[in-house]
Amino acid sequence: MDFIPEIDGPNEGVPRVLACFSNNLLRREPLKLVDGGQSQRTFIYIKDAIEAVLLMIENPAKANGQIFNVGNPNNEVTVRQLAEMMAQVYSKVSGESSLETPTIDVSSKEFYSKGYDDSDKRIPDMTIINRQLGWNPNTSLWDLLESTLTYQHKTYAEAIEKAISKFVAS
Repeated sequence: MDFIPEIDGPNEGVPRVLACFSNNLLRREPLKLVDGGQSQRTFIYIKDAIEAVLLMIENPAKANGQIFNVGNPNNEVTVRQLAEMMAQVYSKVSGESSLETPTIDVSSKEFYSKGYDDSDKRIPDMTIINRQLGWNPNTSLWDLLESTLTYQHKTYAEAIEKAISKFVAS
């Protein structure tokens, strides 16, 4: 999941998209869409990933020497769609209304600095793991986000409020 800046201790760089968006939602700030948020990504729930790894361990004859992608291609979204979904889910789990300006567009140069390069699409091919182990992920993106954002709201909302109050007071 990465880290929540200023809360999870000293961290360098920029957290990944889920952590960036979670951080912004917790702080009631717009979610920053790099280059319009058109990149495509998939997300897998940690319990699904652990299930896949356990299957590999329990089936060495079928897993040894294989390279498996572990992901959930059914959870494919653009980063813009992810932002919209996360804003809806966070509104539900926090009981707070949606942000007035839920997203803003920023350039990759502005967000990451000069020289940043990334792929437009990251979708795992599940052919080998499905054929060798019969494994498929089960958790929908909505359920993954609801579980994750519920946890983060319970864990971080109060800490972020204190950090903001301390900043405003100084």
